[in-house]
Amino acid sequence: MERHFEKEFEELKTTINKMASIVDEQVECSFKDMEDQGARLYKSVKQRDREVDAYDNLVMAQCENLLALYQPVASDLRFILTAIKIDSQLERCGDIAVNIVQRVKRTDNFRDIISQTDLPEMAKSARIMVKDAITAFINRDNALAKTIWVNDDVVDDLNKKIFNQLVEKIKANPDLAEPCAHLIVLARQIERLADHATNISEDVIFMLENEIVTHKKKLEDFHLPE
Repeated sequence: MERHFEKEFEELKTTINKMASIVDEQVECSFKDMEDQGARLYKSVKQRDREVDAYDNLVMAQCENLLALYQPVASDLRFILTAIKIDSQLERCGDIAVNIVQRVKRTDNFRDIISQTDLPEMAKSARIMVKDAITAFINRDNALAKTIWVNDDVVDDLNKKIFNQLVEKIKANPDLAEPCAHLIVLARQIERLADHATNISEDVIFMLENEIVTHKKKLEDFHLPE
């Protein structure tokens, strides 16, 4: 039975690593599409989303099978629990990559507005976060996982700044209300992408250190009622 467990355990690792690689590619293409109008990567990002959804179902089935048949403990159990959580985060990242290219497509005639805001800088920071989060998971790199939190604050601040930049453009030229509204939503999608990268990093730390850091700051002075 131990040999069967090891085989299926390695298959789970391979599956989620493949899923992570596809999502990483989706995110990369979505930002390339935002930066370069000639890239035309909308269809590619959208088509790959079906692969991500298929891997999402496969990861869940593999995790359920491992838990039901082998009742793993200690680090093996933490990996499976982490795989379930990261699987969900990756699937949402793939969805957000699709949302990004959809918003970009709707602003094709107003690409100059993007370069007049801090959207490119925000996208760059979020892209680094996603890539580092996936690398930290695949390479079991605890130190890299912890560096991701710093960039999350940067992305949050840029999101607020971009919102104000776009509102000012609407006030100055009401004809720009629709494209600016799409770009406000785009910034929000990028901010959510960064949040998912942060969540993945927190899951990696749990997997490697057996330490729960999710909501740590918010819950420092909070106690559940007895």
